[in-house]
Amino acid sequence: MLLEPTMEKLSQMKMHTMARSIQERLGRTDHTDMCISDFIGFVVDDEWTARQNRKLKSRLKQAKFKENEACLESLDYTVPRGMKKTLILELAQNHWIEKHHNIAITGPSGSGKSYLAQALGNHLCRSGIQTAYFRVPKLAVQLIQARADGSYLKFLKKISKTKVLILDDLGIGKLADDQRDDLLEIIEDRYAQGSTIITAQLPPGEWHDYFGSGIVADGICDRILHNAHRIHLKAPESIRKLKSSLTPSEDSGK
Repeated sequence: MLLEPTMEKLSQMKMHTMARSIQERLGRTDHTDMCISDFIGFVVDDEWTARQNRKLKSRLKQAKFKENEACLESLDYTVPRGMKKTLILELAQNHWIEKHHNIAITGPSGSGKSYLAQALGNHLCRSGIQTAYFRVPKLAVQLIQARADGSYLKFLKKISKTKVLILDDLGIGKLADDQRDDLLEIIEDRYAQGSTIITAQLPPGEWHDYFGSGIVADGICDRILHNAHRIHLKAPESIRKLKSSLTPSEDSGK
């Protein structure tokens, strides 16, 4: 085997992991008697795993989660806050995305809404599903800036194409008329095309009034809630306050 020309070709094809894998495995004593098909299989697996890890890193970077360490495995079901493990495990199967369903997570401040939403988002990224995270107040500002610099339509198109959109902290501060219109535009573009996870302190019954009643409110609520899985979290005591009172060894998750 002409190893050096092969390594050069792999490098030119940007298959750097495969090149390193071949060199490393050729020098391993436990690979001496390995058949060629098994050797090739290991080398290809190394390249495939490296590419999958790069894609995952890219999806997580593009998602822009506020809590990068949020994950479903760290959810704490021992705190009595109404989070059903059976429902979370069902949602973790990702079938709701295939049906273009949404998730509405409500509850008081400190109940773990944002963490749960981002834990689901992290799981989706690891499942190969493109996800984007926005806090609603910050999204409203970004939309204003996009209008000002002429990138509004491009920004809306990018959001509409995202497989799963997470809108965190709905109901924090009032929305102006144009901001409500923007939100309706986003929801309308994504309807039956993608899925949305929304967190809010306001219960769904108060969303219509928050969006100003009228046609715009009807449109937003109907498109989000009619096919939404609803999770209402309770907080006998703020999870943040409880977490801050624990020592590192006692802190077992959210």
